[in-house]
Amino acid sequence: MTRRIDHLVVAVHDLDQAGSFYQRLGFQVGARNRHPWGTENRIVQLPSSFIELITVGEGTAIAPHRASAFSFGAFVQDYLRDREGLAMLVLDSKDAKADAALFSESGIGSFEPFHFERSGRRPDGSETKVAFTLAFTSAENSPKAGFFVCQQHFPENFWNPEFQRHDNKATQISSVTLAAPSPERLRSFLRAFSGVQPASPDGDDLSFRLGDSHIDVLTPDDAAEIYGSVEAELDQPSFVAFAVRVEDIHRQAQWLDSADIPYQHIGSRLIVPASAAFGVAIAFEPT
Repeated sequence: MTRRIDHLVVAVHDLDQAGSFYQRLGFQVGARNRHPWGTENRIVQLPSSFIELITVGEGTAIAPHRASAFSFGAFVQDYLRDREGLAMLVLDSKDAKADAALFSESGIGSFEPFHFERSGRRPDGSETKVAFTLAFTSAENSPKAGFFVCQQHFPENFWNPEFQRHDNKATQISSVTLAAPSPERLRSFLRAFSGVQPASPDGDDLSFRLGDSHIDVLTPDDAAEIYGSVEAELDQPSFVAFAVRVEDIHRQAQWLDSADIPYQHIGSRLIVPASAAFGVAIAFEPT
């Protein structure tokens, strides 16, 4: 079964400042939500995926990891002790309990499925309920790169075309880039996590095709060549960039200029550097 990118978890210290920045990028950013375990988020929703800006709420006592229970809050808290940036990649799931069993059999994570609910808001401001079950995995020697799948139980309450109208005319997340000293060491893990065989487009690099999107695993040098510069730990895998398709790339360049946001024009892409975007490079590319 081929999965799709469900969402990206971008960890930040100041949630409202990050939300304001994404608005300047041309995105519609949702209201602040609070998880039962103490993290808070704001969401940028696209037609089939979303960007989750997340932080740890003030005065929160985050539950630690246990042998059989991955703590989402503890991962975010630990990540933010060192840096801001793209902390976790999330793929979709039709049955998170079955996926948790599959991941355990594959040797990439023996964690209990994690179910939670929270209230949400419709475009008219009325309250609704959303619920999710998550199945976590763990890549060896990758403490700053998180992976899990997400099953939506009330998708009709979450996905809404009104939340997907963006000034930058964004249509989807097209790729995620993971920088790793030895991409080959992540081959078997990502094959089990994504359900697809990778391609090797160039040298040591790997690419996992997920429908119209893909996960790229590059050496730090190759990632820096593509994105101008990256903020990553050179001795361990780190997510360093993601790309979003927009309907009119020239219009987006004008939008970034008017917002006084720095970017480089590399090939057909506009790349906002990690240093300006809370630790993760953001590429805009034409549809």
